[in-house]
Amino acid sequence: MPFFEVHGGHSLKGVIKPQGAKNEALQVVSAVLLSSEEIIIRNIPNILDVRNLIALLELLGVKVVQISENDFSFDAQAVNLEVLYSDEFYQKATKLRGSIMLVGPLLARFGIGIIPTPGGDKIGRRRLDVHVDGLRKLGADFSYDGENKLYSFKADHLVGADMLLEEASVTGTANIVMAAVLAKGKTTIYHAASEPYVQQLCRMLNGMGAKISGIGSNMLTIEGVETLGGTEHRILPDMIEIGSFIGMAAITKSDLTIEGVDKNSLGIIPRSFEKIGVHVEFNAGNLYVPLQEHYEVEKFIDGSIMTISDGIWPALTPDLLSVFLVTAIQGKGTVLIHQKMFESRLFFVDKLIDMGAQIILCDPHRASVVGINREYNLRATKMSSPDIRAGVALLIAAMSADGISYIHNIEQIDRGYANIEGRLNAVGAKIIRHES
Repeated sequence: MPFFEVHGGHSLKGVIKPQGAKNEALQVVSAVLLSSEEIIIRNIPNILDVRNLIALLELLGVKVVQISENDFSFDAQAVNLEVLYSDEFYQKATKLRGSIMLVGPLLARFGIGIIPTPGGDKIGRRRLDVHVDGLRKLGADFSYDGENKLYSFKADHLVGADMLLEEASVTGTANIVMAAVLAKGKTTIYHAASEPYVQQLCRMLNGMGAKISGIGSNMLTIEGVETLGGTEHRILPDMIEIGSFIGMAAITKSDLTIEGVDKNSLGIIPRSFEKIGVHVEFNAGNLYVPLQEHYEVEKFIDGSIMTISDGIWPALTPDLLSVFLVTAIQGKGTVLIHQKMFESRLFFVDKLIDMGAQIILCDPHRASVVGINREYNLRATKMSSPDIRAGVALLIAAMSADGISYIHNIEQIDRGYANIEGRLNAVGAKIIRHES
């Protein structure tokens, strides 16, 4: 099994380019099933999760042509639905959380969607009720095979409906939107997710001929159409990777420029870093993180301890809380990290405590970080990546530590970050990948 050998204590300097957004890619690539015409998607990240999704599409009969390193053409004219019943499809789909987003397009265009329980990060309960309830509201019949853990949806035709989502699920909203665009009549989705990923999906669908309004809000209105055509779409830079680079630059005392940043799609991320004392500058489409010898955590106006918490857009994305937690280790002051959405995402802090971090795990959702203000560096250690985001947080910690750390289970990191060691080594890091 591959692992990283991380030599800590190296500052970064130069320019790094973020990959295309993973979460957007999983949605828009799934959406190619909605049309029989060619769809070109640019800036697709070369990461394990996306490669697995493209492999599923190819298994279904979608013709995929790689135009360049990150640009692909998709032609879903000849989809073979029999594949849905195959063992190969079952095995491949269970390895990928994003496979659930194939259901909406398949159901809308072909009247059937079958998927095994999706895989992905083990970060707590990640229910599919929003997907199921929304598709049933559109007229789909649903059944669940508990023995084989298989979700099945069927519909002769879908009909628009008004619905209030139980939670503003990003993937749930995306799945329902992709089904509703070919439903008969009008669909109104209240309490819809409005993250940039969903906005981008809706813009792509409109480019294919869909009629979606309310993009960027929590109420989407969709007028169903009979067919969708082809289009060309470009994926945004990954805001999670950009946030990871900001935290990485701060804790390693680096001077780093992140190029090609879409400021609007970052939302509250830059301001949230300012709350823990990390300064960033925007200039001509780039984000600059200057070298900071020290950074001090703010307090609330009444003097109470700063809290960094996650929430639905435009609040802070939960995917970055692990990075904020690690970055705060070398700050001055105390911050409470409150992970509201997933109850297992903070369990990796025991490794950081072993490295010398001053962290109190209050409960599965909250951790208090007492910044050590660079009084000493973290210690190198051996550790294993539990999920994508915690894996990168541990990588950041290792890069700032004294000595050589080893990170195992890096397939988790590969699921969300393309050639991360190569890109970081190009700006001064020293990370060696061992294949076994």
